[in-house]
Amino acid sequence: MNKKYVTGVSYDIVGCAIKVHKSLGVGLLESVYQECLRYELIQKGYSVRRQQKVPLIYDGKDLEIDLRFDLLVNECVVVEIKAIENLLPVHEAQVYTYMKLLEVPQGLLINFFSKNISNTTRPLVNEYFKALPDE
Repeated sequence: MNKKYVTGVSYDIVGCAIKVHKSLGVGLLESVYQECLRYELIQKGYSVRRQQKVPLIYDGKDLEIDLRFDLLVNECVVVEIKAIENLLPVHEAQVYTYMKLLEVPQGLLINFFSKNISNTTRPLVNEYFKALPDE
């Protein structure tokens, strides 16, 4: 895995999100967008996990917390889907937390309650991304 690969995966995810958004428009539940985006990504050949528990180790113990990510694509990009009027800093913090706990290099915060998904999608990277080779 390298930065170019992860960036390519993210690019494809956004492209699929745009396709779903153009097809469905705004006003649906997040779960609808999740499943449609998952479908599109699988059609492109990606491995996609949906709504699985995020492991939480605290004080050396694996705690049984029902913390779930929306989508995890090819084990390298976590996707958080929203369908809300305004994204808040807490939503970015949520993605960063998932990235840290899952130990993945990139996250995407995608808001389907938008006229233009490209303008509202927030790509996020962390120390795992920075540590990857360029190519």
